[in-house]
Amino acid sequence: MSSQSNLDSNIQAPIDFNLIKNLTASEAKAVDQLIIDELSSDVILINQMGHYIVGNGGKRLRPMLLLLAAKALGNVTDNHLILAAVIEFIHTATLLHDDVVDESDLRRGKESANVVWGNAATVLVGDYLYSSAFEMMVRTGNMRVMEILSKTTTAIAEGEVLQLLNCNNPETTESKYLEVIARKTAILFSAATRLSAVIIGATPEVEEGLAQYGQHLGIAFQLIDDVLDYKSSPEDLGKNLGDDLAEGKPTLPLIYAIQNGSEEEANVIVEAIQNGNRDAFNDVYAIVQKTQAIAYTEQRADEEAEKAINALNVLPASEYKEALILLAKFSVQRNY
Repeated sequence: MSSQSNLDSNIQAPIDFNLIKNLTASEAKAVDQLIIDELSSDVILINQMGHYIVGNGGKRLRPMLLLLAAKALGNVTDNHLILAAVIEFIHTATLLHDDVVDESDLRRGKESANVVWGNAATVLVGDYLYSSAFEMMVRTGNMRVMEILSKTTTAIAEGEVLQLLNCNNPETTESKYLEVIARKTAILFSAATRLSAVIIGATPEVEEGLAQYGQHLGIAFQLIDDVLDYKSSPEDLGKNLGDDLAEGKPTLPLIYAIQNGSEEEANVIVEAIQNGNRDAFNDVYAIVQKTQAIAYTEQRADEEAEKAINALNVLPASEYKEALILLAKFSVQRNY
């Protein structure tokens, strides 16, 4: 069965994320131990915050992608384990900085680090995680790895700044928004899957195929995050509903609703974005539903998941390739 027909026939079939996760369980355990070892510091606050953050749930999706791709290519090496930990450190550092910038109070259903320890400590520990990540990647002795991750962290920072510029700006277009999430979110997915190929010297075709898989998967994942802000529950989502609106973020459902609602409806959303008005959530939610903005965003996410699956044509058939395909499907049908 082709990737396309596979997607069409099974995209709605319930997917057990834990079954996919179990395929890399032993390797993930080794990565977790590596993370714990690297968080060992004689500065007690780093130990406390590091263990609080890393132990605070999460799907560990990015390191899992790297490990699954490595298994699809043959086997997991020690350098794969190091890079899986590096990817998780970079991701966690961006979350710490995000929560400070967004003034968030919940992360994965628990108080965010900035609420517990304050903004200054949170930013500094985020910096520590970035520094640790670069110290670890040097151990691979691979200049290409360092080049990829350096460019990745630069792009993430650019994406963060672009998002800041777009905040409270209801004139943000769909293309500008997609540019933000391509840099801010998708590029770390892409780096994870690309690195699985780079570290074993895979062909350029395989490397690029895996990078494209990660990029499209990351965009699909973020688009569904946008949707969940309007259709999930705080318990499932791990943060407050309406956080994006309260932060003045013009996400795709809002952008589409502005473009396709009446002038009066568009003005309600415009004012809510400009003022970061969570109190307008119910009115905005009704307009988002009426304009089919959720369905449109889900459709765009499905298209990205399809592109991700098609990019895997560079891989031979295996249970690990199938797991990567299922992850693309899971990314667009999840509720958390």
